Amino acid sequence: MATPASVQERVQALRELLHHHAHRYYVLDAPEIPDAEYDKLFRELQQLEEKHPALASPDSPTRRVGGRTLDGFTKVRHKVPMLSIRTETDTEPSGAQNFDARVRRELGLAESDPPVEYVAELKFDGLALNLRYEDGVLVQAATRGDGEVGEEVTQNIRQIGQIPLRLNPHPGPLPEGEGENGPLSRGRERAGVRVPPVLEVRGEVYMRRDDFEALNDKQREKIARGAKNEKTFVNPRNAAAGAVRQLDPSIARQRPLSFFAYGWGELSPPQEGGPQFDTHYQALQTLRSWGFPVHQDTSQVTGAGELVAFYERIGELRDQLPFDIDGVVYKVNSIALQKQLGFVTREPRWAVAHKYPAQEQLTTVESIYVQVGRTGKLTPVARLVPVFVGGVTVTNATLHNEDEVHRKDVRVGDTVIVRRAGDVIPEVVAVVPDRRVDGAPVFSMPRQCPVCGSEAVREEGEADYRCTGGLFCAAQRKEAILHFAQRRAMDIEGLGDKLVDQMVEAGVIRTLPDLYKLGLATLSALERMADKSAQNVLAALEKSKQATLPRFLFGLGIRHVGEATARDLARHFGKLDAIMDASVEQLLEVPDVGPVVAESIHTFFAQQHNREVVEQLRACGVTWPEGEPQARAPKPLAGKTVVLTGTLPTLSRDEAKDLLEAAGAKVAGSVSKKTDYVVAGAEAGSKLEKAQQLGVAVLDEQGLRDLLAGALARA
Repeated sequence: MATPASVQERVQALRELLHHHAHRYYVLDAPEIPDAEYDKLFRELQQLEEKHPALASPDSPTRRVGGRTLDGFTKVRHKVPMLSIRTETDTEPSGAQNFDARVRRELGLAESDPPVEYVAELKFDGLALNLRYEDGVLVQAATRGDGEVGEEVTQNIRQIGQIPLRLNPHPGPLPEGEGENGPLSRGRERAGVRVPPVLEVRGEVYMRRDDFEALNDKQREKIARGAKNEKTFVNPRNAAAGAVRQLDPSIARQRPLSFFAYGWGELSPPQEGGPQFDTHYQALQTLRSWGFPVHQDTSQVTGAGELVAFYERIGELRDQLPFDIDGVVYKVNSIALQKQLGFVTREPRWAVAHKYPAQEQLTTVESIYVQVGRTGKLTPVARLVPVFVGGVTVTNATLHNEDEVHRKDVRVGDTVIVRRAGDVIPEVVAVVPDRRVDGAPVFSMPRQCPVCGSEAVREEGEADYRCTGGLFCAAQRKEAILHFAQRRAMDIEGLGDKLVDQMVEAGVIRTLPDLYKLGLATLSALERMADKSAQNVLAALEKSKQATLPRFLFGLGIRHVGEATARDLARHFGKLDAIMDASVEQLLEVPDVGPVVAESIHTFFAQQHNREVVEQLRACGVTWPEGEPQARAPKPLAGKTVVLTGTLPTLSRDEAKDLLEAAGAKVAGSVSKKTDYVVAGAEAGSKLEKAQQLGVAVLDEQGLRDLLAGALARA
């Protein structure tokens, strides 16, 4: 039974629509309809094709979905070999100058001759692919293989939304933000060139970094649920290559892949309906007009100077790109000059790959040691056989935490892949298991701090172990001193980062009590510390001895103990000794102190050296008023949110915050509909304006005092 003409017309119209919207979504990144509307059109086409099998077509958008599992890959002989490009081994900008000099020499150009024009492209770190189109329809996709023969992967490639199943013979709109003079708009006069009978497009399949991380997250979830034969992927390139070479297209469909075009293979000659290109850049723009994604940074440049500028510019952008590249590619732009230059040992003389320093290298783990950070965090670090990666020689790489070491199964003696990108700390990406030596021991995190010997604890729900010897541990010394001296703790004016760094590095201060043993001669001897400055610091230290129990508790830097918790502890127990001797159960009786905080306080004071530091501080004259336990103070502003802005006449920002938090209010940093009050002083800015727009109550300092007084009276 013949298919009604109306159905044929509707199927054709749906295919046109879906091709158009797929191009807008995948290539131009400028969708015109929501996903739900696209899905509705897709389902309609799918149903019509199922009902009328005679309408099946290899260029239908529905061919991106489904497909049988392959028994093996069919070998494909490339009509035009996929030749490799020579690599410029000099990873300095001078590599671009070397290529230009070689091209000029082989073309017989003199110094007085005009500069050569080139096309400069990104060198994508993915899998090379050849796409064959006949009469504008994708009929075959094949990997590079050995350059002569590759593997057919057509069914898997149909899953990639950026690869057109049928070519668009008309020019597409420019991406948003790109004007007529932008880098991809030049050569636009070529747009609309008729699609040739035979066209092979060369390009790179790759995986974006965010898609790669999402894929690995899913893999980790599967592994955590006990799934067998699952693994995480080493890098985006391996993940992309593995997806393309899947025998089951349904698996390939689950792995997000992308594509960029950069060249062509077999192409119908002009006498058989093929285009006539004068330059490589014109050809790329024509490919783009037919629906292929060509990266926006592909540029026409002239001479060695502009090649160097391109290399340096892309090098600076490298870590900001959403995908990996390992270099750039330079090609002589003129097709006539390309033919004149020809090939040598199956490599084109007219092109070169200019690489950046490698971001991944193989090396060996010599040992695993544990580093203690300024906040007490314990981090396992692999000590490596030195390797040059990412532009520097790397001897150490972070392993993050114990769980990560076990997940990657890193052991001493292993051959590992080390990655360094930009300024990111080098890390071990994966182990090469085939090279493992027998009997390599499994790593376990020490239960004592390797610096001070204090207990190392891992709180429930956290990945990291932490040293509990905050006041004693040399690794945490600077952080502990700066925290103790800050304004909201002991308020030791003049004791800043640079001075603390000097004193710690000179060995003048080892523990907090050493602060109160400083003399004028010691301080004055430090760099950029005159007698007057030294006297000011000594005066601030003497003044700080008269403290309050909440400030002193906060200054000790007990994990999870902030200012509000310190106040609650002081109010509940009255005396420091009572807090130090309290059990976890007794600490849990303090309002707003939960199990994690109670355990942290108890563990801190269970360390004998922490108690000794406290006693030494007392012996140095640090004191505070103590009293009997108090009933919990009323919280009349509990549930209220207040924002402070501007300068108040008599109250500092910290003092106003203390008063509000003591009354139970939450002090927020920004104004929203949930804000109850904004306290505004002199030079209040945008926060005041937003409060007025939202109708939030605005108070001055006196209004704040009245609010607090009234709230306490009602309580």
